[in-house]
Amino acid sequence: MSSSLISVRVQAMRYEAKGIVSVELEAIGDAELPLFEAGAHIDLHLGNGVVRSYSLLNAPTERQRYVVGVLNDRNSRGGSRYVHEQLRVGSTMTISAPRNNFALDESASHSVLIAGGIGITPISCMLNHLRSRNKSVELLYCARSRAEAAFSATLLQQDGVTGHFDDEQGAPPDLRAYLASKPKDAHFYCCGPTPMLNAFEAICAELDLPNVHIERFAAAENITAVQNGEYVAELARSKKAISVPAGKSLLDALLDAGLDVEHSCREGVCGSCETRVLEGEPDHRDGVLSKSERASNKIMMVCVSGCKGQRLVLDL
Repeated sequence: MSSSLISVRVQAMRYEAKGIVSVELEAIGDAELPLFEAGAHIDLHLGNGVVRSYSLLNAPTERQRYVVGVLNDRNSRGGSRYVHEQLRVGSTMTISAPRNNFALDESASHSVLIAGGIGITPISCMLNHLRSRNKSVELLYCARSRAEAAFSATLLQQDGVTGHFDDEQGAPPDLRAYLASKPKDAHFYCCGPTPMLNAFEAICAELDLPNVHIERFAAAENITAVQNGEYVAELARSKKAISVPAGKSLLDALLDAGLDVEHSCREGVCGSCETRVLEGEPDHRDGVLSKSERASNKIMMVCVSGCKGQRLVLDL
């Protein structure tokens, strides 16, 4: 794991919607927090030993605080449940510096933002940032109900923001019709649950939209099936060759061999273990890389991804 952790204190916790709280973190002492860009996230190292990534939703210009939104996930494996049930104002913890796998292209003539549920956290940060820069932007905010839509009362008062609540409309949003009505040269951003993201990506491909960006909460595929067969990872800079047996993650094999590999989530969503690939074809199982990045086979997330052949050469 990265050694550059930051000590923070929980300054405030607020109920934002059904099952959602915001957590405001401030640096301990007079230290300023690192700058971040809209779309960035941080890792929270929680008191139960779990590390989870959450998107920043406050203004990137703020240096005294970070604010994240946390949904109490029904399928929580210890992260969101801990935040909702045990984290309290005054608690201290360590966090990572911000990372951004969901960066804005501020040169776009128009930006189309789509959020599903708790996916509003990075999307609202993007919206507010683009508005502060007088950029052309619109937002479609989708949720099962208004009661489950954090920050909706404020957001829906703004021009260019449309809400779609399934219980009021009687059906999920028609993403195809919505996307087809937008300028093809716009940049399209989506953050939300996996089915929504899969539909968004498929429709954007059908419509041949070139500028598509997504942020996933979890890897799109089953990350438990690490690798079917044994392969060798050659490390170009370390001049080592490591055998990775079937069923073992590449990250664990690297750590066991004494490599200092930065990592955090072990779920393929935080991006901290991104590693350059010099040769070989990775078996991509992460939720970070775009389709074009995967197709290039130039980078991989070693915590969940493996090898489709018998050999990988890594820049390690």
